[in-house]
Amino acid sequence: MKILGLGGSPRENGNTDILIDTFLKGAEAAGAETKKVLLRDYSIESCIGCEACRKDGRCTKFHDGMELLYPEIEECKGLILGSPTYNYNITSSMKSFIDRLYPYYNFTDDRPRKYSSKLADQDRKAIVFSICEQLDIKEMGFALEAMEMPLEALGYTVIEKLPVTGYFDRGAVSKDSEVLKKAFEAGKQLALSLR
Repeated sequence: MKILGLGGSPRENGNTDILIDTFLKGAEAAGAETKKVLLRDYSIESCIGCEACRKDGRCTKFHDGMELLYPEIEECKGLILGSPTYNYNITSSMKSFIDRLYPYYNFTDDRPRKYSSKLADQDRKAIVFSICEQLDIKEMGFALEAMEMPLEALGYTVIEKLPVTGYFDRGAVSKDSEVLKKAFEAGKQLALSLR
């Protein structure tokens, strides 16, 4: 049982990093093997829609950080995606990562094309979370859905959607014991659900 935590924040040691660590600690407490990936450490090109991956089964247009991440994704049944809210949405690095998951889809040749996922029916589960400076949840916009919906289309069951509001300063969330407890417990539940 392996769980991959991916952080989409460009800010080192920020709130997203702290929560990724907390989710993964919870998963480890339930016996999972975990790995943390910070997308800022990887060069990931934006998908250009060439669709070569439909034929090749892999993105062959770019030789970048996704080549390192595809095997990790395939190996891990559990996934945690976290991003700060940027303009009512996720960061560009998280968006590029999600868009580059396109090789996992199978498409029919009719229009509009029907699709299925190569990752479906494998009991994959996920957690998504976002952090927003504003207190009103509406200010988070589409950030949670921008991570949740693609994962569900790929065959994951999203067992937790955690909005965290009211935090901007680097590391400020580390003082919120209630949010940290929720993250720890969610990570634990993710691991238990994968047994």
